[in-house]
Amino acid sequence: VNNTLQRIKGPVIFVSLLPFIITPVIGALSIRWLFIGDGILTAGLEWWLDRDIAMFAQAWTIELMMYIYRVWHVAPFAFVVFYAGLQTVNNDAVEAAIIDGASRWQRLRYVIIPHLMPLVIFLTLIHLMDAYRVFEEIVGFSASAYVISLQWLTYEFLLQDGTGARAISRASASAILTMIGVAVLLGLPLRRVWRERKGS
Repeated sequence: VNNTLQRIKGPVIFVSLLPFIITPVIGALSIRWLFIGDGILTAGLEWWLDRDIAMFAQAWTIELMMYIYRVWHVAPFAFVVFYAGLQTVNNDAVEAAIIDGASRWQRLRYVIIPHLMPLVIFLTLIHLMDAYRVFEEIVGFSASAYVISLQWLTYEFLLQDGTGARAISRASASAILTMIGVAVLLGLPLRRVWRERKGS
């Protein structure tokens, strides 16, 4: 972004952040409409491959589109975090590496990436926790027959069955499993940070 021409820098940032602005369910539905039936991308693929394509007829194609949506949806947050992190890179360290003859790849590997590593860990934890609450994709792609998540299970257990009853105890168990999973994910990194703080 820093190397982009000044006159198009604003639009580039806007397009990069657009998925972060759109409501998740609307984003999932938008991608679904591109591929379902005679959607523009499905029609283009059929013309290019000269064969009929049904993107929602198989489980693996639905999962693939859900992965594409997830990457498209979370990329802006990572973009903002890494962009902010790059602004804090020590220019003296970069200039010293240049003077020592380090190539661009070596500067990236030995100066910039170590500086951004805490942010990499932070984003990894955030997105792992997000994986527990996958819901919008399942609703948007109508994929409950192929893919489920703990949050979807919690929602499904709270729906009335044929007798009008709700499995509230199962929904509570699903919510507790989510909390336990998040606690396990956060436990080791937080323990490491606490030890580093205590040592300093």
